[in-house]
Amino acid sequence: MTDPAASFAKAFAACPLVAVLRGLTPAEAPAIGDALVDAGFTLIEVPLNSPDPFDSIALLAKRLGDRAIIGAGTVLTTANVQRVADAGGTLIVSPNTDTDVIRASVAAGLISLPGYYTPSEGFAALAAGAHGLKLFPAEGAAPAYLKAQRAVLPKETKVLAVGGITPETMQLWHDAGADGFGLGSNLYRTGKSAADVAQDAGRFVQALKEIA
Repeated sequence: MTDPAASFAKAFAACPLVAVLRGLTPAEAPAIGDALVDAGFTLIEVPLNSPDPFDSIALLAKRLGDRAIIGAGTVLTTANVQRVADAGGTLIVSPNTDTDVIRASVAAGLISLPGYYTPSEGFAALAAGAHGLKLFPAEGAAPAYLKAQRAVLPKETKVLAVGGITPETMQLWHDAGADGFGLGSNLYRTGKSAADVAQDAGRFVQALKEIA
């Protein structure tokens, strides 16, 4: 079995951007997935409050699993952790710090990337085995809030800022200690064409390259 920590580290090093495809349908999944991976994305999540999310995850995992880590977002129960695994997904992302979900993900050999907002939640997630943390919602905080947390969080912990991130704000969050970013409606929203997703994906990847 592939080591999830090693898989996450490799994908994150290649491109520390997570595509959050909320609202994606199975019919859209192949073209949108291709556009993202062709742009350089290596981490893709389909939130479970999307239409037929497990079908989309299965399609993406089969099509792109050798080029990117595919998984689910908005995973709120341990039962859904297993459903994601059964669909071929290997990434479990949540908006909250649920240690049962984190432990179930780790036990299943999946990558756990839970949401957190406070240092207490962050440390609880790490103690449960999380492979990284997502500060969510980042738009409800400020870069200075993350900077203060980075003074106490383990230096090796990968922290992503998620929520309201644009190519123009990535530098500010990076300077405050963000190692990567989760990208939602500024990258994909329901009905957005694969061509438009490809264009915006390219903008985010280019902004990432320009971070000093």
